[in-house]
Amino acid sequence: MSMDGPSGGAAPPGDAIPARVRVTIEVPRGSFLKRDGARVEYLSPVPCPFNYGCVPDRPAPDGDPLDALVLGPRLAFGAEVDVPVHAVVRFRDDGAVDDKLVCGPAPTPRALAAIAAFFRVYAVARRWMNRARGRRGDTRFLGVERLDTRHADAPPPDHG
Repeated sequence: MSMDGPSGGAAPPGDAIPARVRVTIEVPRGSFLKRDGARVEYLSPVPCPFNYGCVPDRPAPDGDPLDALVLGPRLAFGAEVDVPVHAVVRFRDDGAVDDKLVCGPAPTPRALAAIAAFFRVYAVARRWMNRARGRRGDTRFLGVERLDTRHADAPPPDHG
């Protein structure tokens, strides 16, 4: 189900997304800093309303690790958590697919609406930042796709 417009992205359909993933936190909930490794990528004018990170063992279409947001309490920078996947934020950044997994506790309809509202605003800010860096590709929020709830009780992955 898409909450806001067409899903239109090259990320895998819901059936190809794993039930659980291991996420490394790069932006703790409430933080203003977005980091790219040890380098600060940018300073946000508003705090991040969720924990934001990546799934190191799952590449995104651009070759970087797949982005993920983790709902729930603030987690430390660098923390690694095994969490269930409940939805996908469909997003384009500078013309490229830049989807994000929504992980952690099952999101309520209110939480999904808040995520959609955040990414609508984020798309505008990201578009401005891309333009300032000379990038002219399409940057926009495409929607939040809730995945089948059959994944909710999946066991943690075996990382051994």
